[in-house]
Amino acid sequence: MSDIGLSRRGGIAGYGLRVASCGLRAAGHGSLAVNHLPSTVHWFYGLPSTVNRLPSRGKLLRCMMLLWAALLLAAFAGPAFAQDLLSGEALVEALRAGGYNIYFRHAATDWSTDDHVAAEGDWTSCDPGRMRQLSELGAETARRIGAAIRRLDIPIGRVLSSEYCRARETAQNMALGPVETTREIMNMKAAEFAGGRDRVVARARRALGTKPEPGTNTILVAHGNLILAASGAYGGEAHAAIFEPHGDQEFRLVAELPPEDWERLADRFGKKSG
Repeated sequence: MSDIGLSRRGGIAGYGLRVASCGLRAAGHGSLAVNHLPSTVHWFYGLPSTVNRLPSRGKLLRCMMLLWAALLLAAFAGPAFAQDLLSGEALVEALRAGGYNIYFRHAATDWSTDDHVAAEGDWTSCDPGRMRQLSELGAETARRIGAAIRRLDIPIGRVLSSEYCRARETAQNMALGPVETTREIMNMKAAEFAGGRDRVVARARRALGTKPEPGTNTILVAHGNLILAASGAYGGEAHAAIFEPHGDQEFRLVAELPPEDWERLADRFGKKSG
């Protein structure tokens, strides 16, 4: 009998899944350990993998069916757990008091191009022929998010960005303070140039667990694959995941916001323009 377990660890994506008969376990906080599956199955960027032996085709199919069933169960169970995340006025008041790390995936990009990282530092290029860049829509979205945060009187201390041009320009367009680029929050696709996947994830977790200066919040702008690997949270471009840091790579997810929600909050709880 297959053993499928679910445990809640903050955010729908933070479920722990286990399918014991397949030798497959996906733990909370985005870590994924896969045994007895070929490397072609490892579709999540930056997650550790080990391959001990290849299963039979029938067993592999059963394993994948069980995994998808568990993932669907987690997705449908999500709304039942939504009450433990902050939203609305409670979220705004918490952010006004400071003490949170607000992680944004970079805003919208031009998906007609792709990244070409072959050597150290290639990812810093703003050349659309070499790297996927922020689009005009992405720049406008970032500006609107930044304006909404200012209307909400949310105090921002540091603004940290990945070295990727699309992340840096997202942070700059938000206009919430001087932007510091850092390798503490790297794209998982460039992990081989930054000490490997495990180190990249550990550094990201350390950044998420670092407490801001009292009375302020820290903005971090980076990549979807990194926040998935480091925390289990994931969303589209310009999606925000908000964490309460506890130090030493420890943190708690307290809210997730799609980009349009910032203006909705500002319209309800922020300063009125004019």
